[in-house]
Amino acid sequence: MRVCILGAGIGGLTAAYDLARQGYHVTVAESAPVVGGLASGFRDSRWEWPLERFYHHLFETDTALRKLVDEIDFTAQLFFKKPITAQWYQGRGYPLDGALPVLRYPGLPLLDRLRLGVSTAWLKYVDSNWQALEQVTAADYIRKHAGEKVYEAIWRPLLVGKFGPYADQVNMAWLWARLRARSFQLGYFTGGFQAFADALLGQVIRHGADVRLDTPVHTLTQLAEGWQVQFGSATEPFDAVLVTGAPALLRRLVPTLPPEYLGGVDNLRSMGAVVLTVALKHPLTGGLYWVNTPKDQFPFLALVEHTNFVDRQHYGGDHLIYCGDYLEPSHEYFQMSKTQLLERFMPAFKQVNPAFDPSWVRDVWLHREAYAQPIVTVGHSKNIPPIGTPLPGLFWASMSQVYPWDRGTNFAVEIGRNAAAELTTYATRIRMSGGGVGAIADPVWVRRTPAPAPDAPDAPAAPNTPQQETNDV
Repeated sequence: MRVCILGAGIGGLTAAYDLARQGYHVTVAESAPVVGGLASGFRDSRWEWPLERFYHHLFETDTALRKLVDEIDFTAQLFFKKPITAQWYQGRGYPLDGALPVLRYPGLPLLDRLRLGVSTAWLKYVDSNWQALEQVTAADYIRKHAGEKVYEAIWRPLLVGKFGPYADQVNMAWLWARLRARSFQLGYFTGGFQAFADALLGQVIRHGADVRLDTPVHTLTQLAEGWQVQFGSATEPFDAVLVTGAPALLRRLVPTLPPEYLGGVDNLRSMGAVVLTVALKHPLTGGLYWVNTPKDQFPFLALVEHTNFVDRQHYGGDHLIYCGDYLEPSHEYFQMSKTQLLERFMPAFKQVNPAFDPSWVRDVWLHREAYAQPIVTVGHSKNIPPIGTPLPGLFWASMSQVYPWDRGTNFAVEIGRNAAAELTTYATRIRMSGGGVGAIADPVWVRRTPAPAPDAPDAPAAPNTPQQETNDV
């Protein structure tokens, strides 16, 4: 079977890897000049390693990603550290990356600190019923079980920062998944996530796949037997197509999808991401890696000093910081230049470090993505379209379908493997039918039910089920 995969992000490459190893004829088309998708990097001429366009790390519990890393013999390039994650409060960052730091946090009375610790531990280690949690908003749940002060001081700033005007609509399963997935030790690759993506690309090619960079796909046309894919002015036939990427991409390429499926795709909403990366001549945060910044005090959601996690010797001695935010694509940040955003953000640098001076800035880069954070409301599982569409041979895999888990590299691997498994099942049905693609006239497209939580009592084992998230973008 000839398969075309649209997109060479981690999900697309993972699907290509699994399918190519099974002997399928796989073609991967990627519009960008590099592989990796949201995990791809860029490199300054002074740097030894590339840097991710959108900040990335992985967790010790990211089992799907780590399994793939082992399979492609890249484990020696993975290392873990415990950098400091902090919450900004009254002029400084306070660590919140453990029980003792939480108990010492001055932004809450002692009783509320205890309520924060107990409620967080319950969600992370005990409660596995995300199906019940998705029936209530995070705001209502936290107010009831942790208290108004905990909600206002800790969780509301995160929800507002992530989801803006949709913060009060986000369901509790989203927050549960984040807490369930986190580890204090964070992982990174020698050479960055781009090195991992390139290593995966090498394995995909070694197993016989054809990977075409700088190759946007313009149209998909359904044939009596399979699909016709248009690459520039050329077209090629395929038995099956896997689209990876935003809902808008699927709709644009295949507007003829049945209304019952397309309606679900159209109902998926997301926030965009804007990340300004700044190379400084001096450190900024006093040793902190990640600082959650209140949106009513800062012009961005997160301040990430990457070189307090990964040694700056790999970046020509630069001190690298990310200023990241999740915003609706209509926000002014999506139109502003990097110079304008730097001017907007620099007063916040001085707020963090009074010694900061604009002369510290060596260079600056700006990256934006309109599809970065799916918005998940009450009862969201019923909104998730399955990977297999109603059209024979057409499949879709995206970060919108990893729910209840949040987007991330670990889940890109999961969704890629799930998509490859569905394509394999589809190919088997074709062989068993004794005909071509057209013999599968009524494809099964049962709406996906997310897998049970890891370590859930009485939960049946399920292969390739999402378990953790990476904190990317």
